[in-house]
Amino acid sequence: MSIKPEKIEKIIGRIGKAKILILGDIMLDEYLYGDVGRISPEAPVPVVDIKEEQLKLGGAANVANNISTLGDEPILLGTVGEDDASIKLSQLLKNCNITRDFLINDSARRTTIKTRIIAHSQQIVRADREDTEEISDEIEKIILTRFMSVVDKIDAIIISDYGKGVITASLLEKVIPTCKKNNIFIAVDPKESHFFNYKGVSVVTPNHHEAGFVAGHRIINENDLKIVSRLLLDKLQAESLLITRGSEGMALFTADDNVDYFPTVAQKVFDVTGAGDTVISAFVSAVTAGATLKEAAIISNCAAGAVVAEIGTAAITSEKLAREFKDNFKAEV
Repeated sequence: MSIKPEKIEKIIGRIGKAKILILGDIMLDEYLYGDVGRISPEAPVPVVDIKEEQLKLGGAANVANNISTLGDEPILLGTVGEDDASIKLSQLLKNCNITRDFLINDSARRTTIKTRIIAHSQQIVRADREDTEEISDEIEKIILTRFMSVVDKIDAIIISDYGKGVITASLLEKVIPTCKKNNIFIAVDPKESHFFNYKGVSVVTPNHHEAGFVAGHRIINENDLKIVSRLLLDKLQAESLLITRGSEGMALFTADDNVDYFPTVAQKVFDVTGAGDTVISAFVSAVTAGATLKEAAIISNCAAGAVVAEIGTAAITSEKLAREFKDNFKAEV
């Protein structure tokens, strides 16, 4: 069934009225930009002359930024350390009008920092400073208490699992049933280690590598994609599965055996960092604005095509999203 562009435009125009909880691993992204003019005499590696430094929200915090930029109200729930990075991250949240009230300082953990060195529009290396063991029972109880304090006020939840320890099986056992009981839309950006703990959610958004890995079936063609999606939907008992496919776009599979393919709309690709955050954010914002799953996939595919044309994690406004959609979709979709 085709969808008229006018309907998608109306949905995009309605984005901005929802309250969305983001639960997951919060990070600080550091970018060092420079030029390479020589090779080090100490080792066969390029020497980058740093010209500019930039800090951005990463992980679940980047999802919150995407939600905020689209116009919805994000509630960011997770942990940070008691360190200088947490102070910098709090300032970035303030600059983006994202509340820090649901962040929990954990003195036993460092705030995750991912440092990327970029030269001539190319990432040279990434260095991570982080602790990845699971959060303590005490911190988990605090997270659950703060979740329960707001669950009756939210329209949707995004579980942003980067495998850094905030998302635990025991936490999911409490959060997911509570959301289902309250008819809250549940979207999950998964990590392989917890994949089958996301049972009964509304949508799971793995990339094709993650999906193939957890299914034990490498995805080479569309037939493989269908085999993997059916297996995962059966095991997850989820409403839908949105698999991102890099340069080939994305595919939406639903529990009623419906399949839709969406070719990429990206005209140029500089950096896919954070593209998955944009996909899940736009998808959920669209659903809360009244979109069907297929309509939400069209909108999130368009949003992803716009952000990969920028270096580093990026977000898109609903106004820019509307322009991108008009530029890329001229007929029924």
